[in-house]
Amino acid sequence: RAGAGAGAGLSGLCLCLRERVRAMFYHAYEHYLESAFPYDELRPLTCDGQDTWGSFSLTLIDALDTLLILGNVSEFQRVVNVLQEGVDFDIDVNASVFETNIRVVGGLLSAHLLSKKAGVEVEVGWPCSGPLLRMAEEAARKLLPAFQTPTGMPYGTVNLLHGVNPGETPVTCTAGIGTFIVEFATLSHLTGDPVFEDVARTALKALWKNRSDIGLVGNHIDVITAKWVAQDAGIGAGVDSYFEYLVKGAILLQDEELMSMFLEYNKAIKNYTKFDDWYLWVQMYKGTVSMPVFQSLEAYWPGLQSLIGDVDNAMRTFLNYYTVWKQFGGLPEFYNIPQGYTVDKREGYPLRPELIESAMYLYRATRDPMLLELGRDAVESIEKISKVDCGFATIKDLRDHRLDNRMESFFLAETVKYLYLLFDQDNFIHNDGSVFDVVITPYGECVLNAGGYVFNTEAHPIDPAALHCCRKRKEEQWEVEDLMQEFYSRKKTKKFTLKRASDHGEGESAKDPEDSPSEKGGEKRNCKKSSHSLLSCPSQSFNSKLAVLGQVFLDNT
Repeated sequence: RAGAGAGAGLSGLCLCLRERVRAMFYHAYEHYLESAFPYDELRPLTCDGQDTWGSFSLTLIDALDTLLILGNVSEFQRVVNVLQEGVDFDIDVNASVFETNIRVVGGLLSAHLLSKKAGVEVEVGWPCSGPLLRMAEEAARKLLPAFQTPTGMPYGTVNLLHGVNPGETPVTCTAGIGTFIVEFATLSHLTGDPVFEDVARTALKALWKNRSDIGLVGNHIDVITAKWVAQDAGIGAGVDSYFEYLVKGAILLQDEELMSMFLEYNKAIKNYTKFDDWYLWVQMYKGTVSMPVFQSLEAYWPGLQSLIGDVDNAMRTFLNYYTVWKQFGGLPEFYNIPQGYTVDKREGYPLRPELIESAMYLYRATRDPMLLELGRDAVESIEKISKVDCGFATIKDLRDHRLDNRMESFFLAETVKYLYLLFDQDNFIHNDGSVFDVVITPYGECVLNAGGYVFNTEAHPIDPAALHCCRKRKEEQWEVEDLMQEFYSRKKTKKFTLKRASDHGEGESAKDPEDSPSEKGGEKRNCKKSSHSLLSCPSQSFNSKLAVLGQVFLDNT
């Protein structure tokens, strides 16, 4: 009874906090529409707007999938129409390649894949076609000239009309090179054009090739000469989402090579930068400490650790970061670990999501109620310190709570979204595969919305199953009678053989379904020996279908 009472108490707490987060979203969103649209961002102290990253109505794109996660399908549908009519990428604007990718391309791709769930009337061929997909592709093509370098590593800025400016600096941060595989591979799989995934992979591999002898990468590199300009190695600003995308790219694409790259980096990071569950900055060639600071952007790391199953280490590091939050009511941009205080001119908190993001991931893994307490603290801090009449303002200084006249688009894309998902246990994003949709594409049946969403670094969820909807795979003629005969004849030995009519020949072995789900995949890049997740198994064109965990379903049953 005590356990049931505690559970009911947590449920009530989550419901209350979820509704407070919903109110936070609409307070910010409605004031953006009233005072700032069509500019990129709201200026909450003066109740007006400004363009920041390229004049895309960026907050509207960034907030679109959050609307659906909050259950507002009518506004989602309205905004889709507004974006189709009002956003133009053929403009003479210098845009950040990194920011345009994660916010614009990522936001449009996510909204495209969620459109049917949101009740949008999708066109024939969806998800392999659609207006939001075409917009995402158009935006991504505007970024491609940046990748035309001797190393394949992109410039940091591109003019959307003219390409790379002649005097553009060749120095780009590591994250600005290695944060494309999630969006660009998704684009390639949906459109059939491999150029996007190819340039993203080339950039990732160029960074890998240029790591130091002790296995670390620096902060900034010359994309023409491949010489490191800033040689500080760590997990925070300038590097962070490179590591994030190795893991998430590996999950999204079931790619062993990307995961092995991350795991090698992880060893070097633990060896040279980790001290008492903090992560410092070190010289990339020597491993000597260069900055004993914690940056707020590093707070994504425990969430990333949880994705690879390293939950114990993740929780210990998270608790360190949470102590900083409790000290200031937010995470300062830089925190001096030995001194236990902020760093001069880095005392601000622009309502970043990273610690809340990690709390959401870790709560899904552990159900530890302490993580809900962090969420509650975040809601109360943001409401008390940052809320103003026209939205929520960046905290310029956590020591005296002075505010700055800016509300970054990631507040609605990430911070509010992760808070809401922390408290909304039954959200469709948390689907465990027990429900799903089957859609018909030009390439056959396709399973969508079964869960396992991969968030890009701007918290835009990508449905991994969608990557298998839009390309024709080699026909594999499987006869269910042969499968079952083989299954039962080999069951006692815990092994069985599946005979395939494919280029790989006969006799590929698989584990017994009691040990792991039987796999029926087509070609997989860099994944010859890996087992596919349930979500990554494409539909096969045979009359009788072998389904999850050995249970057989026949057509028309």
